[in-house]
Amino acid sequence: MTPIVVEVMDGATAARTEDAFRLVHAEAFAEPPYGESEEEVALTFRRFREEARRPGFRAALARVAASGEPAGMALGRPLGADIIWYGLLPEGVIPLPRTLALLELAVRAPWRGRGVARRLHDALLAGTGAEHVVLTVHCEAEPARAAYRSWGYRELAEGEGHLAMMLRRTDCRPGRPPR
Repeated sequence: MTPIVVEVMDGATAARTEDAFRLVHAEAFAEPPYGESEEEVALTFRRFREEARRPGFRAALARVAASGEPAGMALGRPLGADIIWYGLLPEGVIPLPRTLALLELAVRAPWRGRGVARRLHDALLAGTGAEHVVLTVHCEAEPARAAYRSWGYRELAEGEGHLAMMLRRTDCRPGRPPR
């Protein structure tokens, strides 16, 4: 198996590496159930540049060790009321302090099923001090939903735009139910 390396970055470093993140995002989210167009990818990366300037923004990029080819990516930052899907949160469920919003997690097709997504997820969370992680996932993205459930996430709500909200306590481990 080809070795994959994962690098965690702050916002400034991620912004300088935008092309690699864009490549992964464009490939992964062009597929069903997402079907993102080039225009939607462009909008996402206008927001990416804004997010990268926010305090606490983190990114993780997986690359093929031998070639440097991007294999996957993850983006996150502290949860705040300014996050576009914040309104989906059930009232009183998630404390804002010490909660990380997992904004994006994607792996290019040739690298799926090799543990890359989990490595990106864990690298992004490491050292954040977050007690909770919250994310949205497309309701029809069953492989992603299944992976999140196996990592200790539980579903909180389904909202507009085919999104499901999921939450995980960072002290939750597979086989132990989330609190």
